[in-house]
Amino acid sequence: MTMARKGKGAGVIELRNAAYGYGQQPLLADMSLQLAPGSFHFLTGPSGAGKTTFLKLCYAELLPTGGNVTLFGKDATTMTRDDIAAARQKIGVVHQDCQFLDHLPVTENIALPLTVTGRDGTDQQANLSELIGWVGLSSRANAKPPELSGGERQRAALARAIIMDPAVILADEPTGNVDWDMSLRLLTLLVELNRLGKTILIATHDLGLIRAAKQQVPARVLRIGGGRLQAAGADL
Repeated sequence: MTMARKGKGAGVIELRNAAYGYGQQPLLADMSLQLAPGSFHFLTGPSGAGKTTFLKLCYAELLPTGGNVTLFGKDATTMTRDDIAAARQKIGVVHQDCQFLDHLPVTENIALPLTVTGRDGTDQQANLSELIGWVGLSSRANAKPPELSGGERQRAALARAIIMDPAVILADEPTGNVDWDMSLRLLTLLVELNRLGKTILIATHDLGLIRAAKQQVPARVLRIGGGRLQAAGADL
């Protein structure tokens, strides 16, 4: 798979005492984290703890109500719409619900970011075919999303998230609806992307997945609890 290796000078996402919410008890408070180039992070915590909200702060779907979030050196609260659009081209997001356009085949769904940005030229089409093969969907390239299994949908979602060759990949419970074998296959793809220099942040409640990853990469594990971010226990 042809993916550019990002150098150490690439930008990062950084939260400094970031908060989100309203009133006396915000959903998230005092969130501080730097996603350094090439790092691998897990974000854990119970359902409703704010993991998805945290990820949305990381790609400016939500703006902090306190503190600062910086995307590639720019404060998210002062970024223009064009700035945010440009930053999001450097951030691939694998959403938990894996939304696709059901009337389009897998290939066209994965290529949508290229189409929207006008980058769907001949050279990009070659990369698209290579990417579909890398996630193991070559035989399903012309299938429609309703025909895909849960694991195939997740692999298609990952392919769509990285088609623009982003520096950062944010994945929200990417293995939540698949079996263990498929979870490991998805993890292998994410680990390979990390070895290519991509920064990875995975929100998950699956401790088995975290343990499997830590055998392959020096992953940092964080936990949201009580609206705050903390390092998870060393026994994970």
